[in-house]
Amino acid sequence: MHGVWQHARGALHVCVIVVLKIDLQRGEQNIRGIFITTFAAGALGALFLPSAAEAQSYPIRPVRLVVPYPPGGTTDFTAREISQALSESMGQQFVVDNRSGAAGTMGHHIVAKAAPDGYTLVVGTFGGLVTGPALMGAQLPYDPEKDFVPIGLAVHTPWALVLNPGVPAKSVKELIDLAKASPGKLNYASTGTGTPNHLGMVLLLHANINMIHVPYRSAGQITVDLISGQVQSVFSGVPQILPHVKAGRLRVIGVGHPVRLCALPDVAAIAETVPGFNNSGFYGLLAPPSTPRVLVDRLNGELKKAFGAPETVMRLESQGVVAATSTPQEFAALIRKHLVLWRKVVKDANIKPD
Repeated sequence: MHGVWQHARGALHVCVIVVLKIDLQRGEQNIRGIFITTFAAGALGALFLPSAAEAQSYPIRPVRLVVPYPPGGTTDFTAREISQALSESMGQQFVVDNRSGAAGTMGHHIVAKAAPDGYTLVVGTFGGLVTGPALMGAQLPYDPEKDFVPIGLAVHTPWALVLNPGVPAKSVKELIDLAKASPGKLNYASTGTGTPNHLGMVLLLHANINMIHVPYRSAGQITVDLISGQVQSVFSGVPQILPHVKAGRLRVIGVGHPVRLCALPDVAAIAETVPGFNNSGFYGLLAPPSTPRVLVDRLNGELKKAFGAPETVMRLESQGVVAATSTPQEFAALIRKHLVLWRKVVKDANIKPD
């Protein structure tokens, strides 16, 4: 750190000499202001840019891990896996901070505006990075491609089509036939307009099938009301519904992943009935814009080590979540690809923000 400060002092010395010379020869105070501003950016950048050695000692204090949804859902489950893995491997606490609201976009916005020092990160979700931006467009207070530095992918999150057992459908085809026969009689829940569980049902049902959309504030409350029969169906993350499925309180009739899941081997992929259907999202780790590359690379290495470990893969798959790893560049490309796909879904279905 002493060497960096000496470099910053040198930058200050050079800038002062240049400014004085300009003042004496030309007397242009506006140019002096420009040079001082240039110094402020350059010297402070030199002062705070971490070296490779300093990146290895990072973090030196707890790291805030913003989760854009409340406790009880797949996002929170995944975030706690990330938190535990990074806390153990990096020797500092990665503290989960649930910041829900605005269909998952509020937590993303908090991190998009945070200091780029590596101490505020977000568990980026499919809703906050893809389906929310696909719906909101320029109304969203951040750009999912420009206002974050992707660190790495953590999991793929297949959505399961879940019913209250009172609904007389045992398969995806039976549900579609029932909805066609009784337009407006069945309903489905989601965590808000434009969220993955909403758009997944839109993608499945198409415009000619009428089911009533019932938005909720949290996935946990949806599960409670689905069990009691207040709502009849939902595209849900698997971890929060798996115990209820095993106990017979809920019924899964299909999964949105292209292939069957280890946690639900007897449940068909919806693509077996609706060719090409894919309603499987992802979660990963992202930092604010301008976060130094050395910190991003350090975090990516630790994340890949944790989520590539066989024991982690098996534990996640037993809960219906598919562990995944990537480079920062691959994660950025995945976000871009899905933005294109889901913007088309929103446009074709003429879905508007509430």
